[in-house]
Amino acid sequence: MTTPSDPPQSSPTLETLNGKNQPDSLSGSVTQSHTEPQPSVEPPPTLTYKSSDEHQAPTTTPISLIILAAIALMIAGLMIDNFWMGIAGASLALVVSLPVIWPILQKLAGDLFPKQNRLQIIAFIGVISAIAGLLKYVGVYQTLGNWLKQAKWDEFGSWAEWVGALGQIMIAILAVYIAWRQYVISKDLTIQQNLITQQQTIDAYFQGISELALDDQGLLEDWPQERSFSEGRTAAILSSVDPIGKAKVLRFLSQSNLLTPLKRDSHLGRPILDGNGGYQEDREDGVRVIDLDLMLVRANLSGTDLRWSELSEANMLKVNLSYCNLAQANLSRSILYEANLTSADFRGTRLFYGSVETASPRSRTKGREKEPDYITGVHTGAVVENANFTGIKKMDERQHRYCCQWCGEKSRKTIPGGCQGIPNKLGH
Repeated sequence: MTTPSDPPQSSPTLETLNGKNQPDSLSGSVTQSHTEPQPSVEPPPTLTYKSSDEHQAPTTTPISLIILAAIALMIAGLMIDNFWMGIAGASLALVVSLPVIWPILQKLAGDLFPKQNRLQIIAFIGVISAIAGLLKYVGVYQTLGNWLKQAKWDEFGSWAEWVGALGQIMIAILAVYIAWRQYVISKDLTIQQNLITQQQTIDAYFQGISELALDDQGLLEDWPQERSFSEGRTAAILSSVDPIGKAKVLRFLSQSNLLTPLKRDSHLGRPILDGNGGYQEDREDGVRVIDLDLMLVRANLSGTDLRWSELSEANMLKVNLSYCNLAQANLSRSILYEANLTSADFRGTRLFYGSVETASPRSRTKGREKEPDYITGVHTGAVVENANFTGIKKMDERQHRYCCQWCGEKSRKTIPGGCQGIPNKLGH
């Protein structure tokens, strides 16, 4: 059943003008069925609009004629030496031409003086004006004028010589500045190119190590020759990249379990899975895919991110770890003899296993090295003798006590909070 429909209250739209959405009947009438043929309505003629250029075209010619006439009037005034005719033509040309070119002048001013630098430009002008005004009020100009009046210019040569010499000096200064800017730009481009080349080298290393260390099923291989190749590539790249590049390599190897001692099958040598999607660790008898050994001796890792890095057993003699993030890194049994740990982040860093009361550092010499006990902590600690702990951050109580016990008398003075009441087990 159909219901009466009210006529629309809104104003007619473009669709209404084109014959669409017409009301089926007047107000109060019954709506016709949709099957009933609708009367055809011819669409109104299409309206056409002229572009802005077409509207402005009639006014362009009169303005041009007015400007040309004003210029001609000014020239005529100059030719017959008539002041009023000349000034009238010049004024008329200025008044008519200025509104036409004003938008262009505004755009040019915006390009020369962008909004973000406008305040600095005005401030610079203000400083120059203030200095000029202060020199005026303190009498510098007057003193200089009196000196110039009393000067014997014959003794100083002509002004042309002075101006020429000054110009040559300015040209030399400008040439030096341009050469310096070219050097700075060239240096920046070289640095950027070196960074790109280094990243490409690191990416190629990652791909090569993955192909060497993994089999067709994506599991770790155990062939000694492949481990040797992996260690050789790692030693080469660590010696050729900057500190940030070294940190990237160490984090990749750590997160890939290539630096972790893994439990292996005694016959096949394959790493043993732990049943949870990873490999079992074996700190006592495990084999690492890559043994860092002496690769980080005297290395510069200052200011790098080494969080969660596996650096146990690494020989880091005199390494620079200042301002380095070592959060959750494993430094057990590493050699940090005379290492620079200034302002390093030690949050959760492992320096030993077992209890701090029984833990002790490993030996710095392989011939005197003793078997570690990962239960009591004996010989599982890092060698921290003569290390610099100045400003070290987030060192907990266990780390603080271990370092005070085994860092030596010289390094105890650098540990934040001091080592009062903690024995020096190193003996010197």
